[in-house]
Amino acid sequence: MPEYPPLVKKLMKAYPGKITGYKNDSLVWFDNSKMQFDNGKKNRPYDSLISSPDVEDQFYLPYSTGAILSPKKNEDPGRVRNENFFKKMYGTTKKDVIANCATVMWLKKSLNQKILFSKINGANIQLQKVSDELDLLPDSLKKYLSPLAGTFNWRTIEGTNRLSPHSFGIAIDLSVKHSDYWLWQKTKNGELKYRNKMPLAIVKIFEKHGFIWGGRWYHYDTMHFEYRPEFFAI
Repeated sequence: MPEYPPLVKKLMKAYPGKITGYKNDSLVWFDNSKMQFDNGKKNRPYDSLISSPDVEDQFYLPYSTGAILSPKKNEDPGRVRNENFFKKMYGTTKKDVIANCATVMWLKKSLNQKILFSKINGANIQLQKVSDELDLLPDSLKKYLSPLAGTFNWRTIEGTNRLSPHSFGIAIDLSVKHSDYWLWQKTKNGELKYRNKMPLAIVKIFEKHGFIWGGRWYHYDTMHFEYRPEFFAI
């Protein structure tokens, strides 16, 4: 591989066959189309970063695994998403995304529920691996895994006009009853107090197969897991 920027290499390794090169500060896609990687805007306020990022901005923070820690303010690794990047990868319309989805059997042994997930980049295969490992956990942990709050759902993120990663078939929400979400909390002086009930054992299995967890965000969403293998690509 030519000496591309390290972050570009991560994307190419995570999405082989989709991102095929890099030229003149642009990603080169499978169909030879190009997408700007870095618009040159640096040190922007968080609200600007989250609402109008370039592709490079998606890496504004590294994603760390390990113990569950309370994130610092606006520490949201993976929550910054360039919408055009995901449309190019998974589909620009609801119809396109559905055509790129496949069935995953969620908890084959204990629940055997059919759910839709994108087959692009083998995301469905990775989720099936997650499910099969979760099925082996003690019954005491199964309450966190069902009923599911959803997988594919073409919709915007609450309170915004940005498409949710659920729209691209790459996100799954576990049981609402045992989850915490930052918008459910009343803030004091605009500051959030971190909350989480999701066991680390569950989080580790998802991360092992390329999923980031919304519980590692300051704007926490502890039921949320999202297929983002670029954060684990070496």
